[in-house]
Amino acid sequence: MTDSMTSGPDAPRHTKRLSLSGGSRKSLTAWLFITPAFIAYAAFVLGPLVMSGYYSLLRWDGIGESSFYGLRNYVTVLTDSDLLQIIGNAFQLVLYFTLIPVLLGLAVASAIRSQMAGKFGTLTRTVLFLPQVIPLVAAGIAWSWMFASTGLVNQMLRAVGLSSWVKGWLGDFTFALPAVGVIGAWVLLGLCTMLLVTGITKIDPSLYEAAKLDGAKPWHEFRYITLPGLRQEIGVCVTVTVIAALASFDIVYIATQGGPGINTTVPGLEIYRLAFAHRQVGLASALAIVLMILVLLSIAPVQWFTREKK
Repeated sequence: MTDSMTSGPDAPRHTKRLSLSGGSRKSLTAWLFITPAFIAYAAFVLGPLVMSGYYSLLRWDGIGESSFYGLRNYVTVLTDSDLLQIIGNAFQLVLYFTLIPVLLGLAVASAIRSQMAGKFGTLTRTVLFLPQVIPLVAAGIAWSWMFASTGLVNQMLRAVGLSSWVKGWLGDFTFALPAVGVIGAWVLLGLCTMLLVTGITKIDPSLYEAAKLDGAKPWHEFRYITLPGLRQEIGVCVTVTVIAALASFDIVYIATQGGPGINTTVPGLEIYRLAFAHRQVGLASALAIVLMILVLLSIAPVQWFTREKK
């Protein structure tokens, strides 16, 4: 009797119901784990993003009544000469925040590759990573002192007979932005070095041994083994540093507050000023949306080029 019931036409449906019930239970469990993170993400990322998009279409001082302004805030962002210069300042910082840390990080990682397990490799990694754990505000203050007229940089220039180069670096119209770039490069160097040093350990040492047996020079080892092996790590470094340059605020605010003039003003600082000092919330929101789009457009090619090829 039991056998006939189990082998009857209802058996497949019964089994299907059990399997569906198990799948639904797993799906419900997954959603229970995902939901808290999604709620936080929606509250602190998606919500403000949507509100910024809405505010960018308004003419509003943040307190009184608002009026619909359409796309005119975006037209202002893309045509105003001062705002375009400010956006250009951020892209100039990319050269310092990205090129210097990545190139120096590659050089250091290649130089200590054979000594990573020793005391020298540990000491090098520790020293280079120290700037990453220092708060950006403290780093900005320290470098402001160093770049001052009587600071360490000018004292060193005088000591080596280059008194003609002595100047107030952060107050100079020509050198203020490069000086800020040097601060950012110093802060990000440790992060890039650690990522690249970690990445280089996953490269098979036998590849370097085989290259040496074939008579390869250090440059050839770097070009044909190290660089391809660090493709993804380089992509992460470039992505992080480009975002740090385009979205920079702390270092610029502490070191120069955007001066002299607007020579070191970056979009993050200008968004703050427009919203809270000039009460132009709509224009500040439009600049924020444009900055977000520029960040995405800047890192998308990097992600595509450095992704793992299948």
